[in-house]
Amino acid sequence: MADPATIVNPSITDAVTQTNVKILGEAPGMAMGSLFQSVAQAMALAAHNATTAQQNANTILQATTTQGVALLYGVDTSSTAVGIVEILATQK
Repeated sequence: MADPATIVNPSITDAVTQTNVKILGEAPGMAMGSLFQSVAQAMALAAHNATTAQQNANTILQATTTQGVALLYGVDTSSTAVGIVEILATQK
């Protein structure tokens, strides 16, 4: 342990004090910068997730539409025509 009677060079004391003041002065700015970067990263990730969800929904909607059109084209039209003929024949 240092002898309490030992006098520290004022230049050293001043350098240590200035470093401490510099660190304490920069701390709020560094904290806000870190916060802004975290928020920006979270917002960018949310936008990316929204875009991905929209693309996936578009793919599903296209597949659903294609399946519906295929179902409509696959309906047997001859049975429909026979039904229409029977309806028209009964109206005479």
